[in-house]
Amino acid sequence: AWVGLLMAGITLAAQAWAIGSGLGHWQTMVFCILAFSQLGHVMAIRSERQYLWEQGIHTNPALLGAVLLTLVLQLLVVYTPQGNALFHTEPLELRELALCLAFSLVPFHAVEFEKFFRRRFLGKGGAPRTVPSDREPKIPD
Repeated sequence: AWVGLLMAGITLAAQAWAIGSGLGHWQTMVFCILAFSQLGHVMAIRSERQYLWEQGIHTNPALLGAVLLTLVLQLLVVYTPQGNALFHTEPLELRELALCLAFSLVPFHAVEFEKFFRRRFLGKGGAPRTVPSDREPKIPD
């Protein structure tokens, strides 16, 4: 739930910024931020403990293919006349597309940071770390 709220907050913040900056393509930018954020999120949640760079992006070829296909389809919606007509999008300038990608990376990095936090402070399994005690009674075999 927190990642969904983060994505919504980032998207709304980007929308407010784009409108305030006078960018005419703000609706297309919001559409791209939502789509790209989901793609980054799905790559980050493949494991609750391992970072994406530890797993490698090639360990799930079907997911990688789906992400790449979705990325291509999203770009077709933005950069083809047919996509523009059907989805009411407008081509983005390179700077606008780069901003969309930058905003979209925030949820990915937040999920990866959550993994770091869990590993660092809660242990690899997510449970609080316990320190073995010499005072614990030993049960005979």
